[in-house]
Amino acid sequence: MKLASLRHARDGKLVVVSNDLAWCAHEPSVPTLQAALDDWARAEPRLRALSEGVNAGSVLRERFHEREAASPLPRAYQWADGSAYVNHVALVRQARGAKMPDSFWTDPLMYQGGSDAFLGPRDPIPLKDEAWGCDFEAEVAVIVDDVPMGALPQDARDRIRLVMLVNDVSLRNLIPAELEKGFGFFQSKPSSAFSPCAVTPDALGDAWRDGKLHLPMRVALNGEVFGKANAGEDMTFDFGQLIAHAAKTRDLAAGTIIGSGTVSNRDADGGPGKPVREGGFGYSCIAEQRMIETIQSGKPVTPFLKHGDRVEIEMLDARNHSIFGRIDQAVVRG
Repeated sequence: MKLASLRHARDGKLVVVSNDLAWCAHEPSVPTLQAALDDWARAEPRLRALSEGVNAGSVLRERFHEREAASPLPRAYQWADGSAYVNHVALVRQARGAKMPDSFWTDPLMYQGGSDAFLGPRDPIPLKDEAWGCDFEAEVAVIVDDVPMGALPQDARDRIRLVMLVNDVSLRNLIPAELEKGFGFFQSKPSSAFSPCAVTPDALGDAWRDGKLHLPMRVALNGEVFGKANAGEDMTFDFGQLIAHAAKTRDLAAGTIIGSGTVSNRDADGGPGKPVREGGFGYSCIAEQRMIETIQSGKPVTPFLKHGDRVEIEMLDARNHSIFGRIDQAVVRG
């Protein structure tokens, strides 16, 4: 089942979307996605019945246009982003000559981001100053039902209701000064954007297993392929572990979003990764390519995003059909 939120008021209008992303229909008794998550046991059967009708063409339906979609949750009670791909973390630290603590392989990194206003999947990225070092980060995210404090990873997996993609926008040149204060990200993490559709795990078939999504993350920058790393490979912590980490000391409310962190693969020979043009899997953010350049030549070459640049993030199924729809954003003057 695929769900989306059309632009309407603050929290959108929930629609069920056909598997081919061509059609949609609204269930009046479930006005928003947050309303569905608040009462999933009652809402899910109604939405699934409507999904069957939308796919069969047996109910009144209308065309679905991704450009009319907000993020599935236009705002959320909580957005916590992990860093499940330790290869990405290792490269960051290697580039600046810092030793990576052994605990990074056993205890996930996670930060709490702003969730009061997400960008839509086709909304521009507002950037006031190019010197801030604007970057995209292509990630997978899940939306959970209520999760009790202390939930174990296996139990936490069972609380996953929906899966989607995210562009976690970062202002790289603001990060060091913020982290030096010892209090985490804030100004360096503006609004993120999510894919047009959020999808139930069962709709992903064999690609969803062991709490991971085993498909390539397709990233394009200004129309050229930038990355195609597989989201299921080199993922040190699965989503069950990430959710359990977030729930160690608190309950998580229905509608909490948990992100994977930047999808990152090592090269086939075990190396740190190569650009797509050199036969590698490429990268899911500019910073990682800059890290490789720094390690290899002593300085980065690839610039961060400039006004007018365009970022596309998408994931295709085995038949090359878009699963979640496409995040497609241009950088504009903020």
